[in-house]
Amino acid sequence: MKINTIKIYTLLAFLSLSFSTFAGEKDPSWAKKVGSPKLKFKKQEFVANSYGAKADTTFLSTKAIQQAIDACEKAGGGVVKLLPGKYLTGSLFVKSGVKLMIDADVELMGSQNIEDYPLIDTRVAGMEMKWPAALVNIIEQKNAAITGSGIINGRGKVFWDLYWTMRKAYEPKGLRWIVDYDAKRPRTILVQSSQNIELKGFNIREAGFWSVQVLYSTYVTVDGLIIRNNTKGKGPSTDGVDIDSSSWVLVQNCDIDCNDDNFCLKAGRDWDGLRVNRPTEYVVIQNNIARRGAGLITFGSETSGMIRNILAKNLTGLGTSNGVNIKSALTRGGGVENIYLKNLKMDSVTVAFQIGKNWNPTYSYSTLPKEYKYDEVPVHWQKMLNRVEPAEKGIPVFRNIHISNVQGVGVKRAFNVAGLEGSPVENFTFTNVNLEVEMAGTITYAKDWTLKNIIIKAKDNSKVKVEKSNEVNFK
Repeated sequence: MKINTIKIYTLLAFLSLSFSTFAGEKDPSWAKKVGSPKLKFKKQEFVANSYGAKADTTFLSTKAIQQAIDACEKAGGGVVKLLPGKYLTGSLFVKSGVKLMIDADVELMGSQNIEDYPLIDTRVAGMEMKWPAALVNIIEQKNAAITGSGIINGRGKVFWDLYWTMRKAYEPKGLRWIVDYDAKRPRTILVQSSQNIELKGFNIREAGFWSVQVLYSTYVTVDGLIIRNNTKGKGPSTDGVDIDSSSWVLVQNCDIDCNDDNFCLKAGRDWDGLRVNRPTEYVVIQNNIARRGAGLITFGSETSGMIRNILAKNLTGLGTSNGVNIKSALTRGGGVENIYLKNLKMDSVTVAFQIGKNWNPTYSYSTLPKEYKYDEVPVHWQKMLNRVEPAEKGIPVFRNIHISNVQGVGVKRAFNVAGLEGSPVENFTFTNVNLEVEMAGTITYAKDWTLKNIIIKAKDNSKVKVEKSNEVNFK
């Protein structure tokens, strides 16, 4: 069934109009500078079928499509296309000056053989390590694009099943903290260490792992992607768009249905993330829809290099687990600061504001069971076991967060906020918030909050419970 992109854009336009009634504060001055510049490509076309690609779901076209991409780059750039049909492929690598066009009648089908995804040096879930390349990669390139209204299908269920099998084996051994890194599943799109990149208009389905990761890159635009990762079951960790230690990024007009964070910002994990120490900053996320998934917009849990100077506006969550989700752990360090969130709509969201510094302990904290020896385990295990010293360096900060013009109906809980003793959630500003909820929720260890025009209508008549906090007053 084809996804009606006209209806999606019509809905986004309607939501944008509905938000325009709020004047609000001006966007930060840097917000106009994000995203790739307007890219120009040579008109010459390279049709992958001429290099041996076949619209045959049993024939592996990786080599032929890559030859077309390489020939295009060698000729000074241009457009790589495929004739109508479905193409089976492993990892592809888009080069500088190349626009990979996925037309409406074209579907790239990811191989379900992990051997078709070569190991590369990359970062996954906050840690640098060897990991399979994505289905489509842009690595150390400039002025490149993936566009069109066709489909990139990760066919990820085989990798989901592998993960759940490994989880069942690892957890009884006390290895929950490392199984996600050992279950090497291919991402769908990876932009890494690149500049001036555009991802526009195409559909992603059934990602084996994250759908889109923008890593160590600058001036990237992600525009009009439609992501559907739940049509064949609930794929674990099938994030929508992850912006990871990158800057000057624009994400807009996207519609995501996944099984983890829909729109997420990351900046490294624990000892290894603090070693790299690279922030995610100067990012605009606007005019987007999140459906099923863990977070309409999520900050973390990988916060080591700092997530800062982010503008997110005109966002709608429809059945998403969390609205605004800010999460980290006691070994992450870094934090989240200088965030501007405005014009948010939430319908049937579980928690409107989920904020905590001790997220998912069995995953977040690594301890080597007695039957293993440190010098005999893989290098990426050792990285995860390296301690952050002094321990105080691992405590993340959450501060200077400005949230305005939020409407919510069918929300189960308004607030679930937990700072730490000695490290409160501080200097949050909430303006024009109107939520219809089942229960109001709780706030602990918060400091210096400004609350203006806050309406929480709770079915159980509860009020927001504020404990161990200073200057957080709901009237």
